[in-house]
Amino acid sequence: MMPMMVLLTIPLVTAVGFSVDYTSAVTTRSDMQNALDAAIISITTLPTTTSLADRQTALQQAYAANSGQGTATLTSVNVDSFGAATFTATANYPMRTNFMQIARINTVQVGVGSAVRKTPALVQSTFKVTKVSGYWAKTMTLYGTKFGATVAKPLMTISYSYNGYGDPKGYGTTTVSTINGSTSTVVQKQVCTTGTLKSLQKSLPAGSVIQTDQYGTRYSCADTFYPANGAGAVIDVSQMDQLYLEMDVPSGNPKVLKSNDPATSN
Repeated sequence: MMPMMVLLTIPLVTAVGFSVDYTSAVTTRSDMQNALDAAIISITTLPTTTSLADRQTALQQAYAANSGQGTATLTSVNVDSFGAATFTATANYPMRTNFMQIARINTVQVGVGSAVRKTPALVQSTFKVTKVSGYWAKTMTLYGTKFGATVAKPLMTISYSYNGYGDPKGYGTTTVSTINGSTSTVVQKQVCTTGTLKSLQKSLPAGSVIQTDQYGTRYSCADTFYPANGAGAVIDVSQMDQLYLEMDVPSGNPKVLKSNDPATSN
């Protein structure tokens, strides 16, 4: 009778042991999921210039810091047509069993997955000039690098030409153009008149006056937009990973200044 009781007890003990291992796996999986969720959110705050390899390293470090077991892997980084970035990651851990080893099951693979979508902070930028001044001719170009690309492309230019009349501040003509591939389109032209017209201009639009001489003559800046109801240079930057401005000053020293170059911009 006793041997029979022992034989009947073995399956019961095995079942209880399996349930203990199962409960442990469920708890481990829950902890891994929480750790992976926290880790993948943390890498979305990294600079846009961060490489995939560096994001992977940061993901694993954050995962471990949140008590995640096993290895976390960044499986993809995708950017849609609206500029939203989606990150996906997985984590896997061969959990060692206790009671299931009776059935020669030494480990149980525990896996979790996580995804997060980050919308772009800036989707559109508008440029419109007002009373540009200076004695040197110059051209400013906005460059953008798309997500996944390595070469920056020009998106817009602002060209300024001094009128040469030695005014106290120096004014001239400014042209704003958008660039799409090899096509450049003028969207705004501003002409500031100084030192040329001597006919009295007593009535001018508010905000357009830049100078008033001793005779009461007012000199102003006149804007022309293309189309007439245009807002200036409206640039879609939703798919841009990086943006920078470059100013070319033929008479300057240095002649080229870039906003992403510490040597020429601070």
